[in-house]
Amino acid sequence: MGESTPNEIHAAFDDPQYRAAVVDLLAVITYGEISAFERLAEDAKLAPTLQDKVALASMASVEFGHVGRLIDRLERLGADPYEAMAPFVPAIEEFHRHTAPADWLEGLIKAYVGDGLAADFYREIAAFVDADTRDLIIASLDDAGHSAFVVDRVKKAIQTDHRVGGRLALWGRRLMGEALSQAQRVAADRDALSALLAGGVDRPGMDLAALGRMFTRLTEAHAQRMAELGLDA
Repeated sequence: MGESTPNEIHAAFDDPQYRAAVVDLLAVITYGEISAFERLAEDAKLAPTLQDKVALASMASVEFGHVGRLIDRLERLGADPYEAMAPFVPAIEEFHRHTAPADWLEGLIKAYVGDGLAADFYREIAAFVDADTRDLIIASLDDAGHSAFVVDRVKKAIQTDHRVGGRLALWGRRLMGEALSQAQRVAADRDALSALLAGGVDRPGMDLAALGRMFTRLTEAHAQRMAELGLDA
């Protein structure tokens, strides 16, 4: 896929519907980063060791570090970042209410698997926007060191008590269902995002078959993460 030229990017943003879609996309990612920061900071309180507390606090800091660039981009697009985020707060908070972890390990799985699924979904949508916006989104969805840390801690927990694996596998499946439902709601509830998926800046839109393939990719990526944790998807 070739990158958009400056003229193409300018022309795209002259389309109010495209601008609205990009604002929506950046806004939902921004609030997701803020929410992830808050959750990781809370989870740090449950950490069993000081090293674990520091690791989670560091990940929270990285998540929040993405927020400034996203807010800056929203402002440069002429949007009020806080008004733009407001429509997404209920859906994201509902997801967190339905997936409140019962303990430290469930919190780790949620940070890795739940956030990973959301990031995969937003990367898929980012394929339909201009190159500059796409690059910002990809950079903002960096896993902040979740992978190595979570995989290490979960595998050690399973080695210590094999019964933990079954419980965490069920938890991972629940997270997948909730995250996919949230992603579908976000895309369906915002007309501009739905229109973006129907045809992006430099690629054709998705028909039903393409949407199906996208959700297959999301499911496969989830299964890969679960396998890395030593859990069944």
